[in-house]
Amino acid sequence: MSYARFPARLSTRFSLPPAISLIAALLILAAPPAHTDEEILWWHAMGGELGQKVDALAAGFNASQDTYTVRPVYKGNYSEVLNAAIAAFRAGTQPHIVQVFEVGTATMMTAQNAIYPVYQLMADVGEPFDPDAYLPAVASYYTTTDGRLLSLPFNSSTPVFYYNKDAFAKAGLDPERPPKTWPEMGQAMAAVRDAGYECGFSTAWQSWIQIENFSAWHNLPIGTQENGFGGLATELVINSPAHVNHLKTLAEWSQDGRFRYGGRRGDGQGLFTSGACVGWFHSSAGYASIRDTAEFDFGIAPLPYWPELIDEPQNSIIGGATLWVLRGHEAYDGVARFFSYLSSRDVQADWHQFTGYLPITLDAWKATEQSGFYRQNPGTDVAISQVTGNSPTANSKGLRFGSFVQIRDIINEEMEALWAGKKTAQQALDDATRRGNELLRRFERDHS
Repeated sequence: MSYARFPARLSTRFSLPPAISLIAALLILAAPPAHTDEEILWWHAMGGELGQKVDALAAGFNASQDTYTVRPVYKGNYSEVLNAAIAAFRAGTQPHIVQVFEVGTATMMTAQNAIYPVYQLMADVGEPFDPDAYLPAVASYYTTTDGRLLSLPFNSSTPVFYYNKDAFAKAGLDPERPPKTWPEMGQAMAAVRDAGYECGFSTAWQSWIQIENFSAWHNLPIGTQENGFGGLATELVINSPAHVNHLKTLAEWSQDGRFRYGGRRGDGQGLFTSGACVGWFHSSAGYASIRDTAEFDFGIAPLPYWPELIDEPQNSIIGGATLWVLRGHEAYDGVARFFSYLSSRDVQADWHQFTGYLPITLDAWKATEQSGFYRQNPGTDVAISQVTGNSPTANSKGLRFGSFVQIRDIINEEMEALWAGKKTAQQALDDATRRGNELLRRFERDHS
């Protein structure tokens, strides 16, 4: 069977460090033999408890009909999955479905001959499909400029603020009144520090939460050209006075114990669940693991905002991943049926309630609300309130930058230099902007 290949130039723009490349290569070599047309191969990045839930989703679909068998395969973290999928497509061993994180969207879009857009897939096989059924704040991240859905929303999350209610009470704070603004956050974290706690708060995914979502929450641009949605000729603008002042404040708090850096991903969660830090900025999808490991009563609150920048917050943006379909197979009616199954009300409501990821459809959101889940689990509705509270603007519908996986690494490096006292906030963000724009120009040259 003939098929289009990912352009070879993608391998240079999205190469991984040698150790990770070796892992990806070994994963590819370890892939099972070729599958039948009735088997649908799904590569994903969900490990542990989430991986078990993915297996259960596939098993549920397989039991619902007797024509197709979806086989999920864990391929490592998001970066490893993307790298493995590109390599596999060139080798002709690509899966039907691959889970790609949101910052890989621009990469997938440039491989037009390799992907099978969801809107086109559903139309070609005649599977009922209503793009308006999906949450606008989620679907808009993965659509073309004329609103056509390219990949299927699957695990979408947004950052929230988890806080230790017991510690708040010990510090003389009202456990039911978490900080709404950053000035209030500073006061609250000083109080818990003075009450004997090791640190006030920590943050996961610092670029996603403290730069990208900070920008959207305050209706500030991350870059020009509508944060990249308007074309490739975009530039980062994350060294604005608002961004600089925010990080400058966090750096000052890191010196007096109100803030502690815990790592680039979710590495610092133990600081929160052990009770060392009282607050924790993390994905809404962290709810299940925090619920299972924290030995104290915790709350979930919206992101704080700077009142001098905005009267009321705009909306937060999503993270997570979608499911992309790769060309080169014949069982696409099975893929379409599986996507309909994943999008169904009961499946999505269960996924949302179990994981903390957003329900990707309006119907699943409504079903969850009607079931009383939010009343029984206070705070679990914060994430969806944040992304749906206001209609997204050009500054708050998301981002679509080429090479953003590497740009995030740059932002992380520069923020770490700030926390270590090696650079000022202005220097760190100036350097992050300059280095990131260099990659954007390279991506533009390679894909225009």
